[in-house]
Amino acid sequence: MVDISRVQQADAHALRSWTAVAVLLGCATLVSLLLDPHVSLTSQAMIYVLAVVIGAYKLDWVHSAVCAVGAVTALNFFFVPPRLTFDVESEEHLLALFVMLVVALVISHLAAGLRRESRNAALNEQRARQLQALASDLAMVGTPEEVVALGQHALKVAFDGPNLLVLGDAQGQLSAATDLPDDVRDGLRCCIAEGAVLGPGTGRWPGLNAWYLPLGDAGRVVGAARVLPADSGDTGGREHARALVSLLAQALWRIRLSNSMQAAQAEAQRQQVQSTFLAAVSHDLRTPLATIVGAASALRTQHEKLPPAEQHRLLESIASEAGYLSTVTENTLQLVRLTSLQETPKRDWESIEEIVGAVLARVRQRDSGRRIRSRVGAGLPLLKADPVLLAQMIENLLDNALKYSEGEIGLEVHTSGQRLFIDVKDRGAGIEPAQQDLIFEPYRRGDQSGQRGAGLGLALCRAIAQAHLGTLTHRRRRGGGTCFCVALPLDEPQPVGEPLT
Repeated sequence: MVDISRVQQADAHALRSWTAVAVLLGCATLVSLLLDPHVSLTSQAMIYVLAVVIGAYKLDWVHSAVCAVGAVTALNFFFVPPRLTFDVESEEHLLALFVMLVVALVISHLAAGLRRESRNAALNEQRARQLQALASDLAMVGTPEEVVALGQHALKVAFDGPNLLVLGDAQGQLSAATDLPDDVRDGLRCCIAEGAVLGPGTGRWPGLNAWYLPLGDAGRVVGAARVLPADSGDTGGREHARALVSLLAQALWRIRLSNSMQAAQAEAQRQQVQSTFLAAVSHDLRTPLATIVGAASALRTQHEKLPPAEQHRLLESIASEAGYLSTVTENTLQLVRLTSLQETPKRDWESIEEIVGAVLARVRQRDSGRRIRSRVGAGLPLLKADPVLLAQMIENLLDNALKYSEGEIGLEVHTSGQRLFIDVKDRGAGIEPAQQDLIFEPYRRGDQSGQRGAGLGLALCRAIAQAHLGTLTHRRRRGGGTCFCVALPLDEPQPVGEPLT
């Protein structure tokens, strides 16, 4: 269908050109006949020269040349004596006709060349603007899919088509080659393998009916393009196509390098976090380990000499320090898992009332003053969560409140909209403004109370909240103190039946 349409367009253009030649010669002859009684043969010749100049400006070289020959022939037939014949009675008239023919052909040639240069200049300007616009658009994109979309649009604007733009993977396989004809697929693969332009006028596979252009240089080819129409003599069109795909290749490589840099930065950050973990753990575990080793050594070597009260104190010290070591180790391992981007929590439908109840049962063993006051709303919906992680988050928040505040501690659980909120409130000294952005970072502690700790609790709590697609924020309470608020999304629809435990 495309070839038939082009043939029809060419035929229509040729018909219009020949019609223009006939009209120009007819008008020149008619005007010369009307002015014949009043002007000389020279003036009539100038009328035909004017027709040749107009034809040279409007028509291509072949039709303008035919117009020039036709003008000399018409002048000779109608106005050079003897009239209405092709004979020339004098050498002077013959020389005039010959000079007029040469002048007409020269004017036609020069006008055709000027018209061709003007057309090429306009085309080059249009192509330069397209390259500039494409470069500006490519600077704003961030995905290969966007680059491909811009590239396909640019090829469609510059060439009649049908055009094709496909990307290759690291192994040189085409991402969209399964439904292509064999010859097109082979051309694209060969273009990627050789890293060179194939097709008419390139010296490589000249029998192809299209240009195959690699996206990139040899060794860094990320895809290929197929461009139609491909004329072996259209050097400018081929170079423009190469410029287009070169811009696309640069954008694709920029995106790949950016992704690689981001991955490298993420890996470096992960390694740094792990190194920080190891350094902080070794620092925070040294003191309790020394205490445990010292107490155990004293019990072993001086068991018979120590009074029962001292033995009991040493055993209590061992148990306390071992519990602290267990908490630090568990928090560290959980934080590493959640921040490594390699593990996601296994979420299932859970009852928040049961999770809160289990946490309170454990924490109240350490709350000798019975300071915690809980208020859990009735009929709360089920929550899709990891119960172990969620319990660890609530327990860490309560332990922080017990450690850094005095007086009553509130634990409230309620819903609002499509979110479930867990609030832990205390009446402590609060968080200094300079520390508010740092307390959620690992191994940062916002207190100045001298309490020991690894600074992992709040960092782990925020990581757990984010792993459940929620948030952990804090605010100062009116009258003093701090409120930590966990907001978790409620998934729909809710399951039917007993909650999973």
